[in-house]
Amino acid sequence: MSRYVVEIKPSARRASRDAGEWVNESGPRRAFDSKALAREWARTASADAPVWVQDAAPHDPSPVDGYLVGGRRTRGSGAAAGRQTSLDGA
Repeated sequence: MSRYVVEIKPSARRASRDAGEWVNESGPRRAFDSKALAREWARTASADAPVWVQDAAPHDPSPVDGYLVGGRRTRGSGAAAGRQTSLDGA
């Protein structure tokens, strides 16, 4: 079975009590049986503030498949959750 390994970034530890507790008890990485299960854990860990799984870039030298990150996905210009914002500010 394929594994999906996630590294829990400091932004996720600050945003999510569940993520912080995992790091304190088990270390900064967590392995899942699939990416879907990693995303499900991110949804349940988002009770305090949003966290999500972001795939590692193809050229990333880290031995992980993705990162659990937290914070805001959008900034400034009134972008609403779930909507894309134009790069030219229009």
